[in-house]
Amino acid sequence: MKRREFVKSSLAGTMAMGLPVLPTFSTVVAETRFGVADASYMMRRYRNMKSEAYPPFANALEMIEHCNSLGFGGMQVGVGGWDSDFSKKVKKRKEELDIFLEAQIRLPKNEDDLDRFDREVQTAKKTGIDVFRTACLSGRRYESFDTMQAFQTFKKAAINSIQLAEPVMHRYKVKLAVENHKDWRINEMVAILKRIDSEWVGVTLDTGNNISLLEDPMEVVEALAPYAFSVHLKDMAVEEYEDGFLLSEVNLGTGSLDIDAMIMTIKKHRPNIRFNLEMITRDPLKIPCLTEKYWATFDQISAPELALYLRKIRTMKTKEQLPRISNRTTDEQLALEVENNRTCLVYAKQNLGFQ
Repeated sequence: MKRREFVKSSLAGTMAMGLPVLPTFSTVVAETRFGVADASYMMRRYRNMKSEAYPPFANALEMIEHCNSLGFGGMQVGVGGWDSDFSKKVKKRKEELDIFLEAQIRLPKNEDDLDRFDREVQTAKKTGIDVFRTACLSGRRYESFDTMQAFQTFKKAAINSIQLAEPVMHRYKVKLAVENHKDWRINEMVAILKRIDSEWVGVTLDTGNNISLLEDPMEVVEALAPYAFSVHLKDMAVEEYEDGFLLSEVNLGTGSLDIDAMIMTIKKHRPNIRFNLEMITRDPLKIPCLTEKYWATFDQISAPELALYLRKIRTMKTKEQLPRISNRTTDEQLALEVENNRTCLVYAKQNLGFQ
């Protein structure tokens, strides 16, 4: 019998016999399945890399089958373009495999885009999806904007998009989880959430992204955990370079993040939250925090803060060089993507309490 079926039948039996139901058992069933984020297959999903051994996923069902074959208990999948028939197929397979699904969705750009957003939410909900991960910025703040004015224009549009999305989430009783995606620093994101002030709008808490914005990852987790609806769990490592530092996702347990403490902090606020691995296999990202352009959209970081952060970066350095993949063949890169995800899954099951 599957775990969830056992829980349901046990509760039903207890109630039928007139026995008391323990509140901790009946109200919260902690999620122990370990999921995987769409971005963990960045190459296979988005880069159109031709390979017979590792062909691109044609749709969400193909990704679900692959991730389940590795042993993942859930996935975040893109829901754009789904119709009713495809939604039924996803729901059927989801139930057969006893996995959880979360959606990846684009925010509505404006009122003209609301019908598309509403349709995607409605169709995805029919599969049982109740959390919709999104991001305000597809790129990185320090690369996307050259001036503070450009950033402020983006910020205004992003807040408007979330405000447009909120009534849709409220109508369907599902949650919009906005990722801290190398766009918002802690205070900015919390201010936006308080401004929206909705039980249907919260956070996809990424445990490593804000290192790129010069924020301590543990402080990010502590600040955003109360608002979290979903988690992108990752480990990170850094190297120094002439314009700042290099940043990489690395296999769980090999980087500098205190993963155990982060999980504990998040679960303290959200006991039944789902965790999704985000292990992006790529060359290190450049964080050029010693260049003028990097600072174009920041006005709240003092010189002492920067000095302390750069000192902390030196303590985060790993002994080994960060992984590079661009010098490998296409098949080697795609094979490594699969292997990194597999390695992280094994670590999570052996060391982090996932099943």
